Amino acid sequence: MTSNQPPLWRRAIAELLGTSLLVCIVVGSGIAAQQLSPNDVGLQLLQNSTATVLGLTVLILMLGPVSGAHFNPVVSLADWILGRAAAPD
Repeated sequence: MTSNQPPLWRRAIAELLGTSLLVCIVVGSGIAAQQLSPNDVGLQLLQNSTATVLGLTVLILMLGPVSGAHFNPVVSLADWILGRAAAPD
């Protein structure tokens, strides 16, 4: 393990938390957009995308230093298997 990289368990928890929160943000913003503008699909898309980009920005700022802002465990696992990422601790 390099001195500037957090332990594997911390990176894994940050990635799991980031993935879960991102799903909640996307689903929640879609539901909120439908409630706020039930008859305007264009406005719903704008509201959903704006809320999603702001939520993703917050997640990247919070969890990026720990997990590298990887929010897809399958991609990280594939990188590790293919040897493109550092070996686990």
